[in-house]
Amino acid sequence: MQTSKFKKLDLDLMFIVFVFMAISCISIYSAQKFLPYEENFALKQSVWFIGGMTLTSIVYYFDFEQLRRLSPFLFGFGVLLLSILMLAPASVAPVIKGTKAWFSIPGFGSLQPSEFMKVFLILFLANVIQTHNEKHGERTLTSDTFLLFKVFSFTLVPLAFILKQPDAGTGMVITSIMIAMLFLSGINKKILFLFSSMGIMVIASLVLVFLYKPELLLVFLDHYQLDRIHSWLNPFENGQGIGYQLRLSILASGSGIITGKGFYDGVVAVPEAHSDFIFTVIGEEFGFVGSSLVLCLYFVLIYKIVTIVLKNKGEYEILVGAGVISMLTFHIFENIGMVIGLVPITGIPLPLLSYGGSSVLATILALSIINNISATTNHYMFGSRD
Repeated sequence: MQTSKFKKLDLDLMFIVFVFMAISCISIYSAQKFLPYEENFALKQSVWFIGGMTLTSIVYYFDFEQLRRLSPFLFGFGVLLLSILMLAPASVAPVIKGTKAWFSIPGFGSLQPSEFMKVFLILFLANVIQTHNEKHGERTLTSDTFLLFKVFSFTLVPLAFILKQPDAGTGMVITSIMIAMLFLSGINKKILFLFSSMGIMVIASLVLVFLYKPELLLVFLDHYQLDRIHSWLNPFENGQGIGYQLRLSILASGSGIITGKGFYDGVVAVPEAHSDFIFTVIGEEFGFVGSSLVLCLYFVLIYKIVTIVLKNKGEYEILVGAGVISMLTFHIFENIGMVIGLVPITGIPLPLLSYGGSSVLATILALSIINNISATTNHYMFGSRD
């Protein structure tokens, strides 16, 4: 007999989110002392987390099979928002730092559709892959190639809108989600090897172009993005110009040494530290120990998702779990990497820590779906699901 869903709520997962909320609000509170704004961002962040908990209860109301059936409509809704964003006037969708990625909603703040599009894409691609596998019971080279074409085509639609904004960071997240789900789709390994080899060749070609003919990259990059790459390679050489933020970020992260300077005792004023550079606050005030604990907490979160998904053992659930894990992993690696100078700055938030309503709500939405997977694991009187 199936027990009540709410009795099967995964409290461990919710507790991890609560710990992240506490760390986020504390770090943002400390970071905002350098900001030229009067808003209490820590308080607003706590409101976003409370809103995320409300979102969890809404997602929890739906049966997981209902979410799967709704996935095409959610995908279409996400694409519709991205298309409206592109056509909207500046009064509705202002251009911020050269990027048109947010709706401005009076009394609410800003809404970034691409954050939610990542979650909608995960649900939809999982549905596309499982539906294809159910229809083509016996795998052939033709059917696998057709599946690869479908997944790539559907991903290309939101990806094109996002790159047009331009938002290369979110575009890379979308691509990582697609790749992770393809590797678990059951496609012939030879096709995946060919696909991976082509990707490596493209990346290698771009590196060679950047080294010898960087002006050719202006075909799909603007001058600002190209300068970002130069500042990443030589942050201290461009320390008073475009590399200013990265230089201060490296100084703040390293100055915390082992145990940090202490809460609210940070002295390096990194621009927008409450947002994409929140990890600099943790590194400076809590040092290597605090930074390591945050990384361990992320590891526990991802491990928890893996255990939930594998316990359920359904193909659709595993695909959704793979998409969520790839989304979180790429965000974590890219954000922390750019803060300490390992990778170029792309402007993507650190999940559950960076300030931002859209990021917080979208991440909690993804984790709510994982919690739904945990709650809808069926228990039968005679035998189990598998």
